[in-house]
Amino acid sequence: MRPTNMKNLFRKTGILLTVLAAVASLAPTARAAAPGITGPTFSLTAQPAFLTQPDGQSIYSWGYGCSVTPAGFAPSMTGQTCPTMQVPGPTLIVTEGQTVTVTLTNGLPASAGNTSILFPGFNVTATGGVTGLMTQEAAPGGTVTYTFTASTPGTRSYYSGTQSDLQIEMGLYGAIIVRPANVPSACTGGLHALNLQAEGVWGETDFRLAASAYDHDKTCYDREYLFQFSEMDPRIHSQALAQVTARPTCPVPAAGQPVSSCLDIPTEPYHPAYFMINGRSMPDDMDPNYAHEYPHQPYNGNPHMHPGEQVLLRIIGQGRWQHPFHEHGNHVRILARDGNLILSGTNAEDLAGPALFTTTTTPGQAMDGIFYYTGRGLNWDMYGHNPASTDDSAKLACVPDANGYNTVGSTTTPAYTQINFWEWCQDHNKPLQNVPFGDVSGGGPVTLPDPNILTNGAWFGGSPYLGPNATVRAVGPTGTTPPSGTIANPPTSEAGFAFMWHSHNEREITTNNAFPGGMLMMMLVDSREFQINEAN
Repeated sequence: MRPTNMKNLFRKTGILLTVLAAVASLAPTARAAAPGITGPTFSLTAQPAFLTQPDGQSIYSWGYGCSVTPAGFAPSMTGQTCPTMQVPGPTLIVTEGQTVTVTLTNGLPASAGNTSILFPGFNVTATGGVTGLMTQEAAPGGTVTYTFTASTPGTRSYYSGTQSDLQIEMGLYGAIIVRPANVPSACTGGLHALNLQAEGVWGETDFRLAASAYDHDKTCYDREYLFQFSEMDPRIHSQALAQVTARPTCPVPAAGQPVSSCLDIPTEPYHPAYFMINGRSMPDDMDPNYAHEYPHQPYNGNPHMHPGEQVLLRIIGQGRWQHPFHEHGNHVRILARDGNLILSGTNAEDLAGPALFTTTTTPGQAMDGIFYYTGRGLNWDMYGHNPASTDDSAKLACVPDANGYNTVGSTTTPAYTQINFWEWCQDHNKPLQNVPFGDVSGGGPVTLPDPNILTNGAWFGGSPYLGPNATVRAVGPTGTTPPSGTIANPPTSEAGFAFMWHSHNEREITTNNAFPGGMLMMMLVDSREFQINEAN
């Protein structure tokens, strides 16, 4: 189902997404990635604009944007743009060792006063502007330049260092990604090379910013996504709009006194009603990157992956609250925090980051972690292989490697050319059920819904198998699985496994207390023959 239709269904019917946390057939056209602009020289501006929310509201906000056309974009996508205001601000993509220069122009209303940018984790030299509490600031209509060396790779945040309780709340924050200068050889060979070859077999393009997150062979990855979590209190934003409208300029200060904001906006008590991933709330975050309907919210949140791919998650807490975000399907192995690898105290070659059930997004903190899904432990063949089938794709071999996965193949047929690349071979040819519909007491690993009492809706796929046509070709010893396919997708289309990724704070998966919304998105595990195209 296309994103626009999905949005209408959410709003008109209030479909419960818990159904999706099982196995579904959901096929939005948009995928996520880690899009941004390349440097090492950037010209940014801070300006006001309105942000779109799923409840139809437009929220007055401030954000960083591009004051001139950027040097380039990465990765290459359709419709890329860098407006003069966006939330989050442009993701700044540089390479380790580069000298980074960021010139900021203050285009905020004059009554908002000065503004600035902090780059935590870097030794910054600021020139021009006026002296502020944390750094040099740009006065209304003025500029300031920040220069630093991208000394270490990793993901970090940047944000306003001026009246931060107000300006960060209004949207003045963004991310900076430093790519490693040297990619370890382990990241260009072995299973990572096979995953890349598999992408080529199915016509996919490599959308990574690099082959590794750090100068360490344990940080190789095959796909990547950036998620910035934040929240908004609309009361603060409405007061800011009212005051800058009523008071466009501040009184002229006494001689020798600095220009400062003349807004009087209390930021406590704090009652956020909007909870966002990359500046959007569910379901808007599943629309394409750079979608025209969100001119100031260009980044989405819609991860897709194939089994076995090592997926780098770049996660930043950009708001005031801590958000316990849960990635269903597996834990996230943390590699680093704020650009600092978490290494073993006894062996620097070993990483020692925790495996997290929820990635708690601490305000101002960034983390890099690896997520993957293989289907191991399901206790049935998730590809629906059946030696008795007349369909050749139902009779593929599974040759286990040293870890038990189908990554080897044969000399004539490499595993990466098969749809069951990375299959857990212990479950190969194992039917889901020994009785129709599946039944734990009858010998099956799960009990499937009885189609006589379950009406398949727009989301539930009705199939426990991965991949187009998998349900059609998979016939158990004594019966078939329930009818599959959804209103949106026949059983021969995407047929991915859908997992809900969401905040574990229940209110944060609402928009103005209406569910579903907020910090919620869907992760889809797609069979190899379904092309993951991150060009939008």
